[in-house]
Amino acid sequence: MKVVLSAGAVADLKRIGRFIAQDNPVRAVSFVGELRGMARRLAEVPNGVPLVPRYERHGIRRRSRGGYGILYSVLTDRIFIHRIIGPGQDHDRALRLR
Repeated sequence: MKVVLSAGAVADLKRIGRFIAQDNPVRAVSFVGELRGMARRLAEVPNGVPLVPRYERHGIRRRSRGGYGILYSVLTDRIFIHRIIGPGQDHDRALRLR
């Protein structure tokens, strides 16, 4: 199954990388790579992560790594990464779902 990142998710990865790079540029590159790898591996077991409470009707799931969360949906032909959020970030603001 194909994994597709939204424009917001791509921007999130860049923002996360810049933030971590302030303290550790080498770790910033490796951590963003880990997040990208984790996103790709969602294709192996797309429904292996439970739905996020309150977002079940939207089919939103969250895979976490180091306090960061990949918010995604499993569609018929792909996995769609909505956003990649950091610790303490609000799901509602990140997703802007009604």
